[in-house]
Amino acid sequence: MPRETTGNPPGLSAGQPSGMGGDPAEATGGHGAVQPRIMQIGTDDIRAALRQGARDFAVFRSDVIFAVALYPLMGFVLAFWAFNSGQVHLLFPLIAGFPLVGPVAAVGLYEMSRRHERGEETHWSAALSALRGRMLGPVLTLGFILAVIFVVWLYAAHVIWTFTLGPEPHEGIAAFLGETLTTGAGWTMIVLGMGVGLVFGIAVLCLGLVSFPMLIDRPVGVGVGAAVATSLAVARRNPRTTALWGLIVAVLLLLGSIPLFAGLIVVLPVLGHATWHLYRRAVTFPDERLGQQPESGPKPFTKKV
Repeated sequence: MPRETTGNPPGLSAGQPSGMGGDPAEATGGHGAVQPRIMQIGTDDIRAALRQGARDFAVFRSDVIFAVALYPLMGFVLAFWAFNSGQVHLLFPLIAGFPLVGPVAAVGLYEMSRRHERGEETHWSAALSALRGRMLGPVLTLGFILAVIFVVWLYAAHVIWTFTLGPEPHEGIAAFLGETLTTGAGWTMIVLGMGVGLVFGIAVLCLGLVSFPMLIDRPVGVGVGAAVATSLAVARRNPRTTALWGLIVAVLLLLGSIPLFAGLIVVLPVLGHATWHLYRRAVTFPDERLGQQPESGPKPFTKKV
């Protein structure tokens, strides 16, 4: 179970200028904002979050399928474009890069889990209607940042291909795979692509680990700066758990993308709901009632950092 770390997340100490490195209330312009407490989480918390995510998916399955249907459809359209525009080399980067924008697609799922947790009305229209006002601006801002990272990743993948197997387009997927797996240049592309992709993946994992759920949970008094700083603090406090969670997300999204992205209709909702529950275990607030805490377990102990 989570163990508590008191005080501000690293980089959120009081007295610093407002923004990414200031006090959470100051960073967002909010008055009376409550500072988050970072918890120590482990594999048990990941398992519990996944169980709760699957439970939420089972509770309102039709609603979440409708809400996330656009995500695999977008993947299918991009794959179709890659096949028919001579950009076959971008097919795998598209699939591998989908986790970079996954948190944006799951915003509605976070809101549904939040409402379900509080006993409020829960369906896709209610979840989407909540994404407005003060919540909409920060969510769109952070989503735009992830979209830019996704585009930069695709450009980096294209540059790697150009200097290894390119720049002439391949006749088809079979020719591309054959050249990739049977030539030194092809394996150079694989190694470089995996290395660069890992850097992008780690950056987005740490940036978006709990930032989107936190923006949904605390629409007043929390902005992009404080949410990202808290997410980085959670990753820094729990590096092994964060790495394991990132691996699980990447593998499941990859498996869900293989059958023409159709598997994402199930994988994405489960992971989206699970991300919310992992956030609830990793970040708490002093103003929360005891009944609002995640599943009960051993009482956390206070630890100074």
